[in-house]
Amino acid sequence: MPRTSPRSSTSAGLVIAVIAAFSFGMSGAFIKPLLEAGWSPAAAVTVRALVGGIVLTPAAVILLRGRWSALWRARWRVLLMALIGVSGTQLVYFAALERIPVSTAILFEYMAPVLLVAFAWATSRRMPQVVVLIGSVIAVAGLVLVVGPAGGAHLDPLGLAFGALAMVGCAVYYVVAAAPSDDLPPVALAAAGLVIGGIALGIVGLTGLVPFTISTAPTTVLGGIVPWWVPMLIVGVVATAVAYTANITASEMLGTRLASFAGLLEVVAATLYAWLLLGEDLTALQFVGGALILGGIGFVRSAREPAGLEPAAAGPVAAGPIAAGPTVDPTPTAPLTLA
Repeated sequence: MPRTSPRSSTSAGLVIAVIAAFSFGMSGAFIKPLLEAGWSPAAAVTVRALVGGIVLTPAAVILLRGRWSALWRARWRVLLMALIGVSGTQLVYFAALERIPVSTAILFEYMAPVLLVAFAWATSRRMPQVVVLIGSVIAVAGLVLVVGPAGGAHLDPLGLAFGALAMVGCAVYYVVAAAPSDDLPPVALAAAGLVIGGIALGIVGLTGLVPFTISTAPTTVLGGIVPWWVPMLIVGVVATAVAYTANITASEMLGTRLASFAGLLEVVAATLYAWLLLGEDLTALQFVGGALILGGIGFVRSAREPAGLEPAAAGPVAAGPIAAGPTVDPTPTAPLTLA
C-alpha cells in the first residue's frame, strides 16, 4: 500500500482546515438573530456547545468501540479542551468586550498564531525560518484589514488583560487540538470537550458572573420568521459539531503552528457570510486583507520543518495538562466563533 506523502497530508489537512473555518464562520449569521431576540452571548455559547456535544456523542461512542481507556488516558487533554478551549476563552473574551472595542478584542485573540511562533522561538532559542516570520507579518496585516484597526484612544487596562488572556486561551486550544491523539478519535475529543465545556459555561452563567439570558421568542433568519431552535440547531450541528471535529482533525494533521494560521480564515469566512446572508458591507480593503491572510498561510506552509513548537508543546499536554479557542462576538458586524 503506498504511503501518504507529507505534502499530500498537509494539503488534505488544509482542506479540512478550510472546511472548519467556513463552518465556524457560519455561526455569526445565525447567532445574531438570537442575540437580537434577547439571548445573552454566554447563554448562546452554552446552548451551542451542548447541542454540538450531544449531536457528536453517538458518533463518538461508535468510533470509540468500547475503548474507554483512550478517553481516560486523554482526560487532561479533554479537560483542557473543555475548560480553556470551550469555556475559559469565552469568558475572558466576554469580559474584554465589556471594556475595549470589539476590533481590539478580536485582534488580541487572533494574534494567537504569532504568540505560538514567539513561544517556540523563546523555548527553543532558535529563530523561526524567515518564511514563517514573513508569513506572520503578512497574516497579521491581513487580519487588521479584515476586522479593522484597534479602536479607542483610551483602552481599559483590565480589558486589555482579558484580551491577552483570550489570546493565550486560543493558543492553548491549538496546542491541545494538535497534541498526539493516543488513539482518541477527534469526534470523541470534540464531543467530550463540548459537553463538559457547555456544562461549565452554564454553571458560570447560573452563578451570575456573566449575563445569562435565554429567549424562546421567534427569530428572523434570512428574511423569514422561524422558531428560536432553528438557528440554534444549525449553529450547533454545522458551526459547532462539524466545525470542532474538522478543526481538531486538521490540527492533528497540520500541527499547532500551521493549523493556528489556517484558523485565521475563520475571520474571513465570517465576514463573507455577513455580506452574503446579512447584507453587511464588504469593502475592498477586506478583500485585500483576506488575500493577505491566504498569502501569510502560504508562507508559513512553505517552511521546510516545524519551528520546534509541536514537540515542546505537545509533551506536557500528553502527559497532563488550550479557540481558538474560539470566541463569540455579540456585535452584529464582527465574526462569531467558538474554536
